[in-house]
Amino acid sequence: MHSDTAGSWVPVALSSDLLAATVIPAHIPTGPLALWRSQSGRVSASADRCPHRGMSLSHGFVRGEALSCIYHGWSYGPAGNCLRIPAHPGLTPPEAIRTVTHPVTEADGVVWVAVGAPAGQPPALAGRVPLRSLTAFADIAALEAAAGAQANADGLVETQTASLLLSSTKPGETLIHVLVAADAGPATRIAAARAAEGLRRKAEDLQKKGAAS
Repeated sequence: MHSDTAGSWVPVALSSDLLAATVIPAHIPTGPLALWRSQSGRVSASADRCPHRGMSLSHGFVRGEALSCIYHGWSYGPAGNCLRIPAHPGLTPPEAIRTVTHPVTEADGVVWVAVGAPAGQPPALAGRVPLRSLTAFADIAALEAAAGAQANADGLVETQTASLLLSSTKPGETLIHVLVAADAGPATRIAAARAAEGLRRKAEDLQKKGAAS
């Protein structure tokens, strides 16, 4: 995770996992998100709570350039402002009705969300490309112990088969983005995916043993 005194960038998803006109749940240290891509391809990150009744917006749907709550259909734009209230079609929603949003960007096939105000851009992946993501029910320390290596300032742990981009989603849970060299062949990609699964299981075992001791 690239960070400074003002804020940090959190890698919340792979670009390939967020198709046009879809919404998925994501998580940053300050709370859950509804991560969504509009029909035109723009990515937005909204707090995962509709201001109306508190329903999770990640359960909603995307139409055009708006995210709509599945409960009563209130719709929100990328800036968080309410665009439409179906029960009152003639009403222009007040500016006070809005969701909390976070700056978001895509780089090297990864979706990054800003927490606070980072001074720079997300770190470059230096010839690496995303392979897949998986969630470990273990903290970053357990993953580092399983890998026998420490994460660098950008949140990368280097292994023999892949680079692992880590972000803590919540206590005891870590999102792992598996990265391989851009020119990696099928055999290398399969080996990296299998190694990441093994590392996840090892880290979860270490986490359980730590909790039991």
